[in-house]
Amino acid sequence: MNEYTLPVTFGVAVGTLARVYMLKTDYRQYPTYLHGKIIHIALGFIAAGLGTLAVPSLMEEDFTAITFLTVAASQFREVRNMERNTLTELDGFELVPRGKTYIEGIAVVFESRNYLVMFTSLITTLFYLLFNFWAGLIAAIISMLISKKLMTGGKLREIVDIKYVEPHFEGAGLLVDNIYIMNIGIPARQQEILRYGMGFVLSPKNFDARSTIANLGQRQAILHDVSTALGIYRDSGTPALAPLAKRDLEDGRVAVFVLPQNRDIQKAIETIGAVPTLENAIRMPKERRVETEGSIEE
Repeated sequence: MNEYTLPVTFGVAVGTLARVYMLKTDYRQYPTYLHGKIIHIALGFIAAGLGTLAVPSLMEEDFTAITFLTVAASQFREVRNMERNTLTELDGFELVPRGKTYIEGIAVVFESRNYLVMFTSLITTLFYLLFNFWAGLIAAIISMLISKKLMTGGKLREIVDIKYVEPHFEGAGLLVDNIYIMNIGIPARQQEILRYGMGFVLSPKNFDARSTIANLGQRQAILHDVSTALGIYRDSGTPALAPLAKRDLEDGRVAVFVLPQNRDIQKAIETIGAVPTLENAIRMPKERRVETEGSIEE
């Protein structure tokens, strides 16, 4: 047993545990149980190994071994492509699709978490070799906390206020509050919608939030998560029962109309609030750089 055996073993173990810690199946049911988890844990093990072995390679001045990190980066990009392609194929069979923006966000998350695993195992092994086991353990705990912080994105409740509003009809027009949703002319469908439908109004807390929830991908993510958590009263071929999210053009509020099987208002509000703020939907128009008229940026 040489001097690197225990540090490398410890670094790989910590990195793999970090991937297990970051891998969870919630109400969105992805990754799937069990085979989807096995794939991502195996990739986490590989990432941990690459991050760990980089430290002894540097100490032995074997710089050619570092090229494996670039190979790993290309492989983890393939993980992103794999997730994107898989979810895109599956999305066609969902009663309420995730949408391309949501799918891209999930794919980016799975790629980035492998890099967090590499970071965790590299730092753990480095501190173990430079100092001792206890320093490596402390570094592992701190790295885990950093990974937890970085893996936690924004939630919708941070940028909007959510209020339940009973849907109603004005003639054939379905409205949530004063926001028009769609036109339903068949009386039987109107009765179904009034019986099963629920409406929520999302009021942006600032101008940036108004631009974010206006994104069609962000709105589709809301509809998907609510329909997944509470079920949906519809089947294929019933467009009148499709959940929708429409925007008030005057003040930027968004009305969400859903037909859940479980009409639990509080749970629905909590689910909407827990919808991730998609990175590709975030807009910050207030932070734009305003150039003086006639000036040239250098």
